[in-house]
Amino acid sequence: MLKQQILVVDDDKEIARLLRGYLEKAGFGVWVAHDGGTAVHTLRRHKPDLLLLDLMLPDMDGYDITRLLRNDAALAQIPVIMITARVEDSDKIVGLELGADDYVTKPFNPAEVVARVRAQLRAKNRLTGGGDSLESSVFAVDGIQLDTGRREVKVNGRPVDLTPTEFDLLHTFLENPGFVFTRSELIERGLGQAYIGIDRTLDSHIKNLRRKIEPDPKNPTFIQTVYGVGYRLVESR
Repeated sequence: MLKQQILVVDDDKEIARLLRGYLEKAGFGVWVAHDGGTAVHTLRRHKPDLLLLDLMLPDMDGYDITRLLRNDAALAQIPVIMITARVEDSDKIVGLELGADDYVTKPFNPAEVVARVRAQLRAKNRLTGGGDSLESSVFAVDGIQLDTGRREVKVNGRPVDLTPTEFDLLHTFLENPGFVFTRSELIERGLGQAYIGIDRTLDSHIKNLRRKIEPDPKNPTFIQTVYGVGYRLVESR
């Protein structure tokens, strides 16, 4: 069985070495890049299973790399975990809104990073139909169609590219139209993991999902906010 491959991008060689050691001990194959140019070249050449990405790089920042990755159809499904020394919520939210799936704040526990890598890869595995995935199913509500087998989402017949996290959230909503999910339930059923500051993280993923499936993301008609509780997907009208 081929090892899942992780690309670690950090200009701090000691941090990169530490992460590489923990990831390899956990059974992953690891590539390392210390600058943005090398990272982009490695992404395009090897298409790793996951990207661990430092925000502050000498030639281009992690935001630029995430933006490039999400706009490239060949790379768009790669999960991204940002590594940042910035503790402000606004910096984290910018990364999430660009398409990052998670973030880790320095200093970090490398064992926790490995756990988050595994969680994101499980989510990707569900999206791509690997491992213990369920039999193919198609869910549809008012022009939104999700096919678990083909890993496709279409809105009014138009294909839409989602990150693994966005796909899992939409899958959860489409399985239960009209049901009001609390944030905790969406974490458990949609993301399958817990984060520090999860409300902001979840809200950013919902905002991204709305931007991709809603006719007017600022006035959503599909994914509705239930104030004080959470979110729901409207039932067929």
